[in-house]
Amino acid sequence: MKKRIIVRGPAMSASGYGEHSRLVLRALRTREDLFDIFLINIEWGKTGWITENKEEREWFDSLIIKTQHAIKNKMTFDMSLQVTIPNEFERIAPINIGVTAGIETNKVSPLWLQKSNEMDKIITISEHSKRGFTETKYPLVNDKQELVGDLHMKKPVEVIGYPVKTIDPSDTNFEFDTDFNFLTVALWGQRKNMEQTIRAFVEQFRDNENVGLILKTASKNGSTYDKLLMQKLLSRISGTFGERKCKIYLLHGRLTEPEMTTLLNHKKVKCMFSIAHGEGFGLPLFEAAYSGLPIVTTDWSGHLDFLYAPQKDKKGKTKKKGLFGKVSYDLNNVQEESVWDGVIVRDSKWAYPSLQSAKTKMSEVYKDYDQAINKAKKLKEYVLTEFEESKILEKYISAIEEYTKSEEEQYQNAAESFR
Repeated sequence: MKKRIIVRGPAMSASGYGEHSRLVLRALRTREDLFDIFLINIEWGKTGWITENKEEREWFDSLIIKTQHAIKNKMTFDMSLQVTIPNEFERIAPINIGVTAGIETNKVSPLWLQKSNEMDKIITISEHSKRGFTETKYPLVNDKQELVGDLHMKKPVEVIGYPVKTIDPSDTNFEFDTDFNFLTVALWGQRKNMEQTIRAFVEQFRDNENVGLILKTASKNGSTYDKLLMQKLLSRISGTFGERKCKIYLLHGRLTEPEMTTLLNHKKVKCMFSIAHGEGFGLPLFEAAYSGLPIVTTDWSGHLDFLYAPQKDKKGKTKKKGLFGKVSYDLNNVQEESVWDGVIVRDSKWAYPSLQSAKTKMSEVYKDYDQAINKAKKLKEYVLTEFEESKILEKYISAIEEYTKSEEEQYQNAAESFR
């Protein structure tokens, strides 16, 4: 008999958590012989909604309508998969699995541990994110302020990354005056460290009229108002750097997946550049990696899961090596303005990339592009194999399926494993 599984997440949202929700739904769809799928779509900030995949969008719509009828008729569900930040986890079924990108800092909040321990399992996106759960502890005291133990993660945490996508390019014509361009893809915010990103670029290439920085960014969404806001902000920031010959381009709003594929494979786009303070996973960096684009980024947090690949050294021994321009950093407390009650705690830490290191790594890519391309090709080969879509979808099915077996099946599996 099929298990009724309800997914709760921002499946329609043009956001990272939206993509995460759609990944979970795609995995479940591969085994509709096992699962009867339902969907509660939730809002995610002020992001827009997806539109380009008509067939998939129609399927989501049908799941939402089906779920509304099921809830109206007081149907019960066997399991929930909740794709969101842990603050929003709820027990809405006998078995509940939280699916989260985790945190970009080095530790999660007490509330996240508390809510995660109410679930049966946590699936997160990177080893960095997993450590945030498993290595965080907070002292527990009684009414007399006596230490009685600690708050820590008690439930299993599993890592499942994103899959590679095969997307045909669009016929979009991106025009850039400069022949050698760095690309930064990020929603504008404190964590993405955008002002320092621009500073590092300008200081390194100030007098080079053939080098550009493409900022694929927005403040909140793709509206005209948001674009005007970004133009004004960039004009103000650029003005603080004085005279320059290098170019800065604003590429505002959301691109479709075919348009993004076109941009990443553009002959004048030479390197992905990011000095963010931290990433749970880093989807734009991941897309650059499997597109074969050289990468310069902070040597810390979730993206290291796919930027380090097994390579043989001179002695023939295999060990993981970073196939990207590694920007050095210091690990320090998050800025006061980044503290987010219940999410980013005041004493948590993230990376502060070295501007000098960032400039050096960009310069190395520019001066020896053949070497950068060689690294990128090796990384692409590894990522295409390790994060192949069917492998990732199967990992989700395996992570879920163990909770759908009857007690008798679980006993038989345990016995077989013992033998």
